[in-house]
Amino acid sequence: MADTSTTNRQGWVEGLDRLTKDREGHDVTIEVLDRSFGDQREVERLPFAYTAYDLKDDVVVVAVGGRSSSHPVVLRHMVPHPREVDIDLDAGAFRAVEQDGTTTIVTFFPPSRG
Repeated sequence: MADTSTTNRQGWVEGLDRLTKDREGHDVTIEVLDRSFGDQREVERLPFAYTAYDLKDDVVVVAVGGRSSSHPVVLRHMVPHPREVDIDLDAGAFRAVEQDGTTTIVTFFPPSRG
């Protein structure tokens, strides 16, 4: 997984913006791998809203929901001060690693029907 360099922060901006455009209407799963708390799924196949890297605040944001009556609230997962971000545009996935090693894995799926 590495369409975008793990250290090129401007590449993170461009890659995550492209994922937002390319994966509009998809569902997303967010998994957090944490040494202290264990591995957990934070979101499982909810409607994707957007993802972005904010250079000023040094944070990766993944947002879900907020676009329908069945998911009216936008939920945001934030990865503060990432040291690595790997983006796979073809597969529709990315990984962001925090300074302490906590890793967030975001995977996209075709939208569920029903």
